[in-house]
Amino acid sequence: MIRLARVGARKQPHYRIVVIEKARARNGRPVEVVGTYNPRTHPATVQLKRERVDYWVSKGAQMSERVGKLYSRHAAASVA
Repeated sequence: MIRLARVGARKQPHYRIVVIEKARARNGRPVEVVGTYNPRTHPATVQLKRERVDYWVSKGAQMSERVGKLYSRHAAASVA
Protein backbone atom coordinates (compact mmCIF):
# COMPACT_ATOMS: atom_id res chain seq x y z
CA MET A 1 0.00 0.00 0.00
CA ILE A 2 1.15 3.57 -0.66
CA ARG A 3 0.11 5.85 2.18
CA LEU A 4 1.19 8.72 4.45
CA ALA A 5 3.42 8.30 7.52
CA ARG A 6 3.52 11.23 9.92
CA VAL A 7 6.97 12.48 10.95
CA GLY A 8 6.30 16.05 12.17
CA ALA A 9 6.34 17.36 15.71
CA ARG A 10 3.20 17.95 17.74
CA LYS A 11 0.91 20.42 15.93
CA GLN A 12 3.45 20.66 13.08
CA PRO A 13 2.47 17.87 10.68
CA HIS A 14 4.86 16.71 7.98
CA TYR A 15 4.38 13.45 6.14
CA ARG A 16 6.39 10.92 4.17
CA ILE A 17 4.70 9.08 1.33
CA VAL A 18 5.72 5.47 1.86
CA VAL A 19 5.25 2.03 0.35
CA ILE A 20 4.37 -0.25 3.27
CA GLU A 21 2.60 -3.52 3.92
CA LYS A 22 -1.05 -2.88 4.66
CA ALA A 23 -1.03 -4.66 8.04
CA ARG A 24 1.82 -2.58 9.49
CA ALA A 25 1.33 0.39 11.81
CA ARG A 26 1.03 3.92 10.40
CA ASN A 27 4.63 4.72 11.30
CA GLY A 28 5.97 1.18 10.92
CA ARG A 29 9.04 0.30 8.88
CA PRO A 30 8.32 1.09 5.21
CA VAL A 31 9.53 -0.83 2.18
CA GLU A 32 10.46 2.45 0.45
CA VAL A 33 9.96 6.20 0.92
CA VAL A 34 8.68 7.62 -2.38
CA GLY A 35 7.98 11.24 -1.45
CA THR A 36 7.07 13.90 1.09
CA TYR A 37 4.04 16.08 1.79
CA ASN A 38 4.11 19.31 3.80
CA PRO A 39 0.61 20.75 4.37
CA ARG A 40 1.93 23.74 6.37
CA THR A 41 3.30 25.64 3.37
CA HIS A 42 1.02 27.78 1.19
CA PRO A 43 0.32 26.10 -1.16
CA ALA A 44 1.05 22.65 0.28
CA THR A 45 4.33 21.11 -0.94
CA VAL A 46 4.33 17.65 -2.54
CA GLN A 47 7.49 15.94 -3.75
CA LEU A 48 7.09 12.55 -5.44
CA LYS A 49 9.33 10.08 -7.20
CA ARG A 50 6.77 9.44 -9.94
CA GLU A 51 8.68 6.60 -11.59
CA ARG A 52 8.88 4.71 -8.27
CA VAL A 53 5.17 5.28 -7.55
CA ASP A 54 4.31 3.99 -11.03
CA TYR A 55 6.58 0.98 -10.46
CA TRP A 56 4.87 0.04 -7.18
CA VAL A 57 1.39 0.54 -8.65
CA SER A 58 2.36 -1.80 -11.51
CA LYS A 59 3.39 -4.38 -8.88
CA GLY A 60 -0.08 -4.19 -7.31
CA ALA A 61 0.31 -1.54 -4.60
CA GLN A 62 -2.85 0.44 -3.88
CA MET A 63 -2.80 4.13 -3.03
CA SER A 64 -4.69 5.45 -0.05
CA GLU A 65 -7.43 7.95 -0.84
CA ARG A 66 -5.35 10.94 0.27
CA VAL A 67 -2.22 9.84 -1.63
CA GLY A 68 -4.35 9.33 -4.74
CA LYS A 69 -5.57 12.92 -4.53
CA LEU A 70 -2.03 14.24 -3.96
CA TYR A 71 -0.74 12.16 -6.88
CA SER A 72 -3.39 13.47 -9.28
CA ARG A 73 -2.81 17.10 -8.21
CA HIS A 74 0.95 16.68 -8.57
CA ALA A 75 0.43 15.21 -12.07
CA ALA A 76 -1.72 18.17 -13.09
CA ALA A 77 0.77 20.68 -11.66
CA SER A 78 3.76 19.06 -13.40
CA VAL A 79 1.98 19.11 -16.79
CA ALA A 80 0.99 22.79 -16.48
